[in-house]
Amino acid sequence: MEAANPQFFSPKFPVYPEADRLELPVTDVYNLNSERSPLAAQDAAAPELVNVDLPYEPALLEDVEVETERLDGRQRRISAKVQIPYPAEQVWQILTDYEKLSDFIPSLSKSRQIPHPQGGIRLEQVGTQCLLNFKFCARVVLDMVENFPQRLDFKMVEGDFKVFSGSWQLQPITLGNQTGTELCYSVLVLPRMAMPVGLIERRLSTNLAMNLVAIRERANELFSLS
Repeated sequence: MEAANPQFFSPKFPVYPEADRLELPVTDVYNLNSERSPLAAQDAAAPELVNVDLPYEPALLEDVEVETERLDGRQRRISAKVQIPYPAEQVWQILTDYEKLSDFIPSLSKSRQIPHPQGGIRLEQVGTQCLLNFKFCARVVLDMVENFPQRLDFKMVEGDFKVFSGSWQLQPITLGNQTGTELCYSVLVLPRMAMPVGLIERRLSTNLAMNLVAIRERANELFSLS
């Protein structure tokens, strides 16, 4: 059994001049799990080649603390947390406005609520990522369990991973003279064999940082004048 190997870091991102950025047209679209995907044969230890075009300033992303834990085989647990200067009830409104998540989360191209056979909450989400001149997509169908306003659990019931489950946790904190929230996200992921696990780990870590910053910026947009 491979020992757990947690790694703590705040993601650092290189900033390149505009002239040095790769801006290539998207020439094809692949499902990330497809054996036709150019990533299927990529060495997981090889450097990742991506367009450097972050939606936020790197300094904002450094506010997010990310932890990766390597479990048995190809399983990974990836967690991230950020402080948001608004109460948990307001952050909860953002997380559970499911149909609008793809409006502001950078890597999420679709988020919609679909019928649940037992009457619960079920979402279909599609994430997209551009690597070089290819666009890769991954789809998940998630069952959600709400525990207002402390915890939001999710579990994949259908999709492009073997395992994809986790939770959002909202912890009240004091930030200066106001009530804030420490927002924590944790996901257990097991990619299918066609997916290079090293690449999935790196991309999820980067995307989580961007997603949490996006939620904080959304809170600023909605509640800064309230």
